[in-house]
Amino acid sequence: MTTDPATLLRVLVAQRQWRYRDFATVFGRAAERLGFRGLTVSEAQFRRWTSGRVKTLPGPEACRVLEDLFGLEAAALFGPPPEFPAAATEAPTPFDIESEIAMTARDAADEAGSAAAQSVSDTTIDQLRDDLAALARAYSATSPFEAFRRARQLRAGAEHHRGLTQVPAQQQELLILCGQSCSLLSTAAFDLGVLDESARLARAAVLYGETARFDPLRAYATGSLAVCAYFADRPGDAVRHVRTALAFGGLGDTARRRLLSIEARAHGHLGDRKRAVGALAASLQQDTGARDLLHDDVGGEFGFPEERLVMSNGTTALLVGDTEGAEKSARRALEIVVARPAARRPVTVQGKAAADLASARVLRGDLDGAAESLETVWEIPGEWRSAGLLQRVVGLRVALTAPAFRGARLATELGERIEDFRSRSAPRTLGTDRGLLALES
Repeated sequence: MTTDPATLLRVLVAQRQWRYRDFATVFGRAAERLGFRGLTVSEAQFRRWTSGRVKTLPGPEACRVLEDLFGLEAAALFGPPPEFPAAATEAPTPFDIESEIAMTARDAADEAGSAAAQSVSDTTIDQLRDDLAALARAYSATSPFEAFRRARQLRAGAEHHRGLTQVPAQQQELLILCGQSCSLLSTAAFDLGVLDESARLARAAVLYGETARFDPLRAYATGSLAVCAYFADRPGDAVRHVRTALAFGGLGDTARRRLLSIEARAHGHLGDRKRAVGALAASLQQDTGARDLLHDDVGGEFGFPEERLVMSNGTTALLVGDTEGAEKSARRALEIVVARPAARRPVTVQGKAAADLASARVLRGDLDGAAESLETVWEIPGEWRSAGLLQRVVGLRVALTAPAFRGARLATELGERIEDFRSRSAPRTLGTDRGLLALES
């Protein structure tokens, strides 16, 4: 069975057994030779040209290239093929359905191979996902510098593989993994005292989450922006970021607890006791059982376990002058941490809770009790002495200079120990502790 081809161009392409890629290659070379740099033909154009759906001739440059390729005028190429007498001994190769099927089959096989080449192994993505989850879960037992190094490698790997695939599901998954790695990079940068770049990385994570349509990531990273804001002495911006994050959909109780705890701290920095206490209470009331894929299923640094909630709320209590509540919360956080096996204790949470407990005791005049609490702080290795912990001990250093402690030998000794503690911290060693404000005082 045969059928008349739509155009002479289609006959000539079929005779040469050109697939789209073949045609595009020779077309591009001819265009280059004729001086039409950058002139190409898309697959959609190729299909139109060979299907008879062209009502007007292509542009003059494209016509020139086609005429050069086939030695015929463009009008003839886009017209019907010539009819040959039945007695002709050398008729042109007929176009039939078998030729059409053969060319279509070759195109389909070629494009399918191309699609396969434009994807990555699901196993590779699974490994990236597992590696990121492992880093998130081990973050509290990993020094910020090492966490930054590992997160940077994982982000580079996820971004590299994102450029290799055109499969939508893989693209979305790799966008989420890129965003998770940026979130961990932001946290590590913050712990190292580089607040501006921490915020920049958090914004990158927000954009990844927005592109992937993954609201838990957007909420987590926006919460990180809030933390950067109040440590940069912009608590009003911190509240705004939290309100934005709380409006995202699909958040579980853990995500909302974290955000409300951050909001409470921001109100504390603003000196708004009423709103701070309200946000504290709200953070403790998130118990609907809702979960999400980041804060709960990945967890770790993306989670917000009880010790972090209690520790953070204790810091807020200090900010609003509730020393009794601050001491109670700090004690509870330390109890939870110490109950865990030594290898699984979150070092920085333990240090921050101990520093808050010492501050609460200083505020009620108990220097001996403060010195006892600080023994836990002194034991923290330099590489784990993060910006958040340094903020607390700097605030404590300020409190020790109050008139009530003038001449007190223990207050002087503790102040000197704090200075030594800071000098051996990762931010001081790396030169990134400039500009850290004593906001926790």
